[in-house]
Amino acid sequence: MRLVIARCSVDYAGRLTAHLPSAPRLILVKADGSVSIHADDRAYKPLNWMSPPCTLKEEDGVWTVINKAGEKLIITMEEVLHDSSHELGVDPGLIKDGVEAHLQELLADRLETLGEGWTLIRREYPTAIGPVDILCRDADGATVAIELKRRGEIDGVEQLTRYLELLNRDPHLAPVRGIFAAQEIKPQARVLATDRGIDCVVLDYDALRGIQDDKLRLF
Repeated sequence: MRLVIARCSVDYAGRLTAHLPSAPRLILVKADGSVSIHADDRAYKPLNWMSPPCTLKEEDGVWTVINKAGEKLIITMEEVLHDSSHELGVDPGLIKDGVEAHLQELLADRLETLGEGWTLIRREYPTAIGPVDILCRDADGATVAIELKRRGEIDGVEQLTRYLELLNRDPHLAPVRGIFAAQEIKPQARVLATDRGIDCVVLDYDALRGIQDDKLRLF
């Protein structure tokens, strides 16, 4: 990961246009190819960014970042205050709590609750940005990626969206559709998932353990 702190201005040219006037900012260039620009507020959210795959060209104090759609992020450097690179290695990923881990295990073992003829490819299927909870095939042989949460929020949908973007580049798996599964799914997360063509499944933990009716509710 490369960390650059610089006084800079930023212009985005794509479906819309946007301008960030000159100010000190943090620029992150990650190993996955993404570039994001941060201020000293907004928690983890960047002011602007380019998701991978994209290319970065540096010349004469101007960085030009271009994604596969041809959109551009132009960073005009006025003064570089810090520039360092750090090798972070392979991240082990988020360690799920007991309930999430058990949900994953139970659902992988009982995929028939999603439909007859569903088969498991692998739990914790590896990608360049972390493991997909469950990768499986439905009755028609289509690939399905499942992201599991105890409480389904927008961040989980965003996470699954990034996984789907990567998985759909693999010709052996594509097309891959997504299922966002949780014990509770927030309305905003459901709206975002629906907009992106991702199905939502409400999980009943007790039902999966065989304590109650073992039907899942698919919305």
